[in-house]
Amino acid sequence: MSQDTARKVLEIESQAIAGLVEHIDERFDRATELLLACPGRVVVTGLGKSGLIAQKLSATLSSTGTPSLFLHPVDALHGDLGRIVKGDVTLAISHSGETAEILALLPIVKRLGSPLVVLTGHKTSTLATQADVALDVSIREEACPLGLAPTASTTAALAMGDALAMAVLEKRGFTVEDFAVLHPGGRLGKKLLTVAEVMHGGDQAPRVGPGASMKDVILEMNRKRLGLTTVVDPKGHLLGIISDGDLRRQLDRHGGALLDRTAGECMTPKPVQIARTELATRALDLMEQRRITALVVVDDAGGVEGVVHLHDLWKTEMI
Repeated sequence: MSQDTARKVLEIESQAIAGLVEHIDERFDRATELLLACPGRVVVTGLGKSGLIAQKLSATLSSTGTPSLFLHPVDALHGDLGRIVKGDVTLAISHSGETAEILALLPIVKRLGSPLVVLTGHKTSTLATQADVALDVSIREEACPLGLAPTASTTAALAMGDALAMAVLEKRGFTVEDFAVLHPGGRLGKKLLTVAEVMHGGDQAPRVGPGASMKDVILEMNRKRLGLTTVVDPKGHLLGIISDGDLRRQLDRHGGALLDRTAGECMTPKPVQIARTELATRALDLMEQRRITALVVVDDAGGVEGVVHLHDLWKTEMI
């Protein structure tokens, strides 16, 4: 019985979202442009379950480059109306479009000249007719067996809000790098670390010249403890690398005569490289694809900037 109920709820809510596709028209474009052009903040408001959706939408907008705050309509009527200032855009969520506490905000919104965007399930409601843009989030039925608890209606509002936020994100040209700046903490933040933030740079990066003896190569590798050394020309440009694996292979081939050879004779030319601006996750992908444990970080001219090691990614708990 409970499984049947679950299936029915999911079917109704998925149909509610699918039905929104037909509601996307020029009004959606106008709403997107209003949010994009907003010189202030997008003030999102809603009451009850719609208020919870409004809080989530405000958080999504803020995290994707659109400054936003949530304003509880009751708090607004008791002193918090000052949070709406000239230059803000007001985004209201009300399935009925007749929520009294939100309607009571309209005079101040109109007086400030704040554009009003509405998500409502009733196109002829008071809120819809007073809005600059009213987006239709109507549904055929709620998923609640009693037809009372907001279920499909809040799902539809959430989905339309996400669609609006993502459209604004795309038009704004918001990038992965921008996202990383706003998400420095937690597991998500770790996934957005750049190579520059985890690499060994400067004096920590192992370097030898092509004429260095293999004894000096081994000493440099032991000092830096990264399992390799880069081989660079006098200007610091990458010529090749010598890894622990290279040492073993060279020792098998040349035996005790290895120490008589130079770095340039033993190096692997054209090693896998990465730029400091790439995401650390990209470095991890390259290591997994090539089955290696370290990458050389180079600049646009091929100069060695550092080395990123698999252990560095482990330390960030990104793996």
